Amino acid sequence: MKYSIIIPCFNESASLPLLMERCKLITKNNDVEVIFVNNGSTDNTNEILKDLIPKYPNCKSIYVKNNKGYGFGILSGLRVAKGNVIGWTHADLQADPVDFLQGFKLFELYGNDIFVKGRRYGRPFIDKVFTFGMSIFESVLLLKPMWDINAQPTLFNRNFFESWELPPEDFSLDLYAYYSALNQDIKIYRFPVKFGQREHGISHWNTSWSAKWRFIIKTIKYSIKLKKII
Repeated sequence: MKYSIIIPCFNESASLPLLMERCKLITKNNDVEVIFVNNGSTDNTNEILKDLIPKYPNCKSIYVKNNKGYGFGILSGLRVAKGNVIGWTHADLQADPVDFLQGFKLFELYGNDIFVKGRRYGRPFIDKVFTFGMSIFESVLLLKPMWDINAQPTLFNRNFFESWELPPEDFSLDLYAYYSALNQDIKIYRFPVKFGQREHGISHWNTSWSAKWRFIIKTIKYSIKLKKII
């Protein structure tokens, strides 16, 4: 197994049938596995996964009873992954899992010792402003050039993952991984990915300006902590 893709799912049961059909396009070869993490869902995600997984070769699922955070779900999947190159994306289909095929090509071109991340386009203007502001803040605070920190997909070498110490269990995991790669002088490769509309459901955090402010405050606090521990 060369590539392992982690997709954390929290109450995304309506998206799973189409999501798994898209994943079928990247698991045609036996060197790719997709691990769906039922991250403490309270809908019928577990039943949907049990029904669909047997129909999709190289796909499997794991169950996390209590949702301890977005990052915790991803870390749970990464710890059972078998690939030499591992990474994650979201389950809401705003990022197409087929985008991983572009990421795989970069590893074929430049070897395994790189860090690969998407670069979103097609987002609402207000979200672009939010991303711009957060990117500038993180770049100045952490003294590393950072942009579109929460873009997907994210891919990296297993050895890089094994170097992590106390990674966060919430949305700060994207920041932690990106900053750790920069701090270790790992070559960063970005490629454009279309950011689409949700097919089903609503965002679990980006629901209002008050939610954005809570995210900003939490991110600032963690960023200050991150600067001290890495």
